[in-house]
Amino acid sequence: MSLFRKCHVFSMLVVLLSLSSCLEAQLQVGYYMQSCPMAEFVIKDAVRQAFFQNRGVAAGLVRLHFHDCFVRGCDGSVLLDSTSDNTAEKDSPANFPSLRGFEVIDNAKARLEAMCPGVVSCADITAYAARDSVEMTGGVGYDVEAGRRDGRVSIATDTFTNLPSPAADVNALTNLFASKGLTQDEMVILSGAHTIGRAHCPTFSKRLYAFNTQTTQDPSIQPAYAAQLKQICPAGGMTAGANIVVPMDPFSPTVSDTSYYRNILNNRGLFSSDQTLISDPETASLVTQYAQFPYLWGRKFADAMVKMGQMDVLTGDDGEIRSNCRVVN
Repeated sequence: MSLFRKCHVFSMLVVLLSLSSCLEAQLQVGYYMQSCPMAEFVIKDAVRQAFFQNRGVAAGLVRLHFHDCFVRGCDGSVLLDSTSDNTAEKDSPANFPSLRGFEVIDNAKARLEAMCPGVVSCADITAYAARDSVEMTGGVGYDVEAGRRDGRVSIATDTFTNLPSPAADVNALTNLFASKGLTQDEMVILSGAHTIGRAHCPTFSKRLYAFNTQTTQDPSIQPAYAAQLKQICPAGGMTAGANIVVPMDPFSPTVSDTSYYRNILNNRGLFSSDQTLISDPETASLVTQYAQFPYLWGRKFADAMVKMGQMDVLTGDDGEIRSNCRVVN
């Protein structure tokens, strides 16, 4: 064989090996079919058990996945506990005490470690649990691509610039989502996750009592709705009513439907970041569209969740598979 031919064959092998490595590193549906065939069933069973005890946990698990992906990508970093020399994401003011569902992930992980030790990542468990929560609350089901590995770093301050503020306006939301590779349409779609779940009073009470120097109450909030919220949440700043929660969608707080968008059209968005979606003609048009066509929103929400779950994932030899989701190996 000539030297040229040998070099050509060698080059082709290098390309094929590189391509094979790249393909192996990609997320895929049915990732654990061979290595841990019962993985998805075990996770869904853990979510189902928790859901039957407390339907509100579903919203917590969806939010857990969202807050994981938006900070350092979908790497399970939100699950790590703080240490003596580091405050982790979960203990950031953006996550504590409102973020929940950790015990469901712990339960699923313990069962999987007993069955398939060192195989299923915490990041994947979080993604599957969010999907199962959407399904159990009546949302559109979707296939989860898996193969994520777990990160080893979790820093509370990373949440400050990577998670949307409940007081954000439409431009800030659009720019933040764009920085994560998500469109404005997908921002409006994923905001619809607020169709389920609850919020602590301090996250929105400024809209009721101290909106700005000109007015105490946010003029964009329906007066009757504001009066209802004032009966639940006391005045007194960011500490008042810290342990009191209200549903983000008072009409169907445990059902994934489009009443969230109807609420916004009626000036009953709980957060400023919800109500701001009708302050811009383009996002207002999307809000109206999804309020009118529930299945369209459901299908696009499922697609957006899949796309979000691909953000900055660790695959191949990056990261690790934690044996305990709360600590690095």
